[in-house]
Amino acid sequence: MSSRRSRSSRHSAASRISDDQIIDLVSKLQQLLPEIRDRCSDKVSAARILQETCNYIRGLHREVEDLSERLSELLANSDTSQAALIRSLLSQ
Repeated sequence: MSSRRSRSSRHSAASRISDDQIIDLVSKLQQLLPEIRDRCSDKVSAARILQETCNYIRGLHREVEDLSERLSELLANSDTSQAALIRSLLSQ
């Protein structure tokens, strides 16, 4: 049992992310988020950046779902040659 615990602690120590790496990753996220990136203030908490990231990803999911629905409707209402053309473009 003690060998199991030591393997577990070695694994967790090796897979830990340093504070500097976390700061770097949060900074990279901040640059990807349009709402935070375009703000004048440079000081945004890591929690706020993570919250905005989650909101942004949720918004992207909703947008993908909406576009998928619209595409399905378009394909269903198109004649077969248009639908075939759209399908071939999507498969590229």
